[in-house]
Amino acid sequence: MRLPHVILLFWVLAALAAPLLGMSPDEIQLEKILAYPDVHAWLGYDDLGRDILARLLAGAGVSLTVAVAVTAVTIAFGTMMGLLGGYFGGWPDRLLIHVTDVFLAFPGILLAIAFAAVLGPGLDNLILALCLTSWVGYARLTRAQALSLRGRQHVLAAQSLGASTSRILLRHVLPLLAAPLLVEMTFSVASLVIAEASLSFLGLGIQAPHASWGSMLRDGVRYLLVAPHYVLAAGLSLMSLVLAVNVIGDRLRDQLST
Repeated sequence: MRLPHVILLFWVLAALAAPLLGMSPDEIQLEKILAYPDVHAWLGYDDLGRDILARLLAGAGVSLTVAVAVTAVTIAFGTMMGLLGGYFGGWPDRLLIHVTDVFLAFPGILLAIAFAAVLGPGLDNLILALCLTSWVGYARLTRAQALSLRGRQHVLAAQSLGASTSRILLRHVLPLLAAPLLVEMTFSVASLVIAEASLSFLGLGIQAPHASWGSMLRDGVRYLLVAPHYVLAAGLSLMSLVLAVNVIGDRLRDQLST
């Protein structure tokens, strides 16, 4: 198993095991404010005397929950919209093009900030805001693939044999979309982890006392000179997870393209 897979597996297992470890990420110890690591807290304490390691593990659970939930919703919705537009053409395709063009006219993170500001902070609203902005990539990819696949010989043969449209899409078109969608999904997960951290950093995501890597970075920057371990722990954790997922996505793309 390569290093990126080990890092990703570590964070997934850490997020799953965090509630079972009996750690207290929200416990305040005023006498240990910004204290350096010790035997009780391997990564030290934050600006309220909370265990940074416990909050990192809790934040990993939040980041992966958001990434998995948003990916599941957006890949289903975006694929469906792309299939309808690319396979049938006509006004569904024109409508899809116009809608995606509107979304792509603005940077995705700015749209996410706008939706999060309107919906308000919180985990549910954060997931909804990211869902509203993250489906476009899947829709465009699926549409482009469906446009080329609908003229393939096996699709035309199925049509001539009287196969239903749903059967053609599910049995003859959608399986051929699995590889590009899988690669797109890996990069989307990395982007969603960054987006969740960015919104929490701006105060539009996960709210106190719940832990988030973005809010930990926001709070730790103020104490960078006196307690660098605070911001470094959150920053390196975020970097390691995003880098691991991106490297896995790059290798997966190279393997599927050969």
